Formats: sequence, C-alpha cells, structure tokens
Amino acid sequence: MQSRRAGWSAGLFDLPYDIANQRIEHVATRSGVPIGFWRSVGHSHNAFFSESFIDELAAQTGKDPVQFRRGLLVNLPRYLAVLELAASKAAWGSALPQGWARGVALHESFGTIVAEVAEVSLDSGVPLVHRVVCAVDCGVVVNPDIAAQQMESAVVFGLSAALHGRIDIHDGVVQQKNFPDYGMVRLAQAPKVETWFVPSDRAPGGIGEPGVPPLAPAVANALFALTRERHRSLPLVS
Repeated sequence: MQSRRAGWSAGLFDLPYDIANQRIEHVATRSGVPIGFWRSVGHSHNAFFSESFIDELAAQTGKDPVQFRRGLLVNLPRYLAVLELAASKAAWGSALPQGWARGVALHESFGTIVAEVAEVSLDSGVPLVHRVVCAVDCGVVVNPDIAAQQMESAVVFGLSAALHGRIDIHDGVVQQKNFPDYGMVRLAQAPKVETWFVPSDRAPGGIGEPGVPPLAPAVANALFALTRERHRSLPLVS
C-alpha cells in the first residue's frame, strides 16, 4: 500500500515555486471501489490542485499568471526556460478572437518539466479547447517525432479526463458500461497541439506521462480568465 499511496501524492510535496511558507497535506483513505492504472498517476489531480491555486494567487495579487510564475522561478532556470518557451510560442499576451482566453500550467513529473498553454472558448456553456502549446524539457530527445506524439496523446487523454472523466456508482453498480456511456474527446473536438523542446544535454526523462498533468489546470485557468469563475473540481463538465 505504501507505494500506491506515494503514487497518489506524487507531485504534491515538491512544488518548484519559491514560496517561503508552505503547508501541504493529504489524507490517505480506503475505498471499497477497486482502482487501476492511470496515466501520470497522482501527478494528474495534484497538478490540477497546485497549478489552479498558483493561478488563484496570481489573480489575488492582480498579476498576469505567467509573470507571477516568473517571479517564483527566478532561482530555477530550468523551469523558467520551459515556462518562457511555452509563453513565447503561444504568443502569450497577444490578442485572441472574441470569447477566447488562455490559461497556463507548469508541472514536473517523471524527470520531465512541461508547461502548457491552452486556448479556450465556450460553446453553449461547454469548454472548447482550440489549441494547446506544450513546452518540454525531457533531457536529451531521442526521437523528436515520437516524443511530440506522446505530448499530443497526453493532451487528448488529459482533456478527456478534465472534461468528462467520471465514474458513477448507484446501488453498487457502475453506470458507465462502455464508451457510449463515457465521454471522450473525439477528433472533431481535439485541439491543435504544438510541441516545442528545450535543448538539453541531460539524461532523458519520461515522455509518456508528463504531458497529462498540466492540461486540466491550463484549461481551468483559461476558463477563469474567460468567465471569472474558478473551477475547483473535476470533471469541468458535469
């Protein structure tokens, strides 16, 4: 059980930001519902919590979300380089079509740092993600095409989970029996994904999972910029 608990809390206690006073806690609970493997394990929900909260702090101080993060990463140039690359390639701060907004999130998992910027609008109240820009420092990139494909699949996986991922149990019976009952992002709803790599001579890090954690908070933070309403739970679509 110890290794599983460590997986659930992964990415929770090692935030990179230079915040002098931090208190982070989690409570392990027992559930009668069996669970299985999940892409990026605990990093997925913990990045949603932490990066949404960083965005809330930026809003409370009246600072731009990218600028706020820059100020907390001045002593961590590797993280800062990933953030700067994502912001630059996404043209952060430039004008978007009316009714669109951007959100950003940054997270390290499995030895790889990923920043993502999501461009989001609303279609009849439902989030529509048009574009996701990924900046990645995974050390030496062995195969750039495959690494980019891993980011693209992570974005679609993470977006499906962020928008629709839920299992309902009534009277002990799971209601979602197969894909017709379980919402997923289909080709028509999939965003354009751009992946950019930070040049590095470090040993290769993971690439199959690190693209998932920043996706949900980037989308949620874009929704806050768009509506001024903060989402603190998943999925984003009920």
